[in-house]
Amino acid sequence: MSDTTVVRTEDAPASAYTFSQGIKKGEMLQVSGQGAMDPATNKYVAQGDVRGQTRRTLANVKAILEAGGATVGDVLMFRVYLTTRDDFAAMNDVYDQFIAENVPSGQLPSRTTVFVGLPHEDMLVEIDALAVTG
Repeated sequence: MSDTTVVRTEDAPASAYTFSQGIKKGEMLQVSGQGAMDPATNKYVAQGDVRGQTRRTLANVKAILEAGGATVGDVLMFRVYLTTRDDFAAMNDVYDQFIAENVPSGQLPSRTTVFVGLPHEDMLVEIDALAVTG
């Protein structure tokens, strides 16, 4: 059976609840859902601005991926949770830029986007990722 490793980094917010920032089992790395919290201040940024929140959220996801030995190019699947369909185009623009900057191979990861209620009232977006390392 594969070893399990808890992934932690100060470059992303500490988990506010009972879960790890990321968990690695063998070559699989699951990044827990991240929001637009600045790890330096533990405060949500870009209130009311899904573009700014998406940028911060993706930076948090990337930090945990890197702490777990992966890159954005190693991601198999991103899951994006938005509070409203109205924010989809703006989120998608920022996501497109992020992928273009971080996946030079052009081999795009899979993605699912759903519209939900999120755990904190200031959150407009939450994103998690599943990657393979090694």
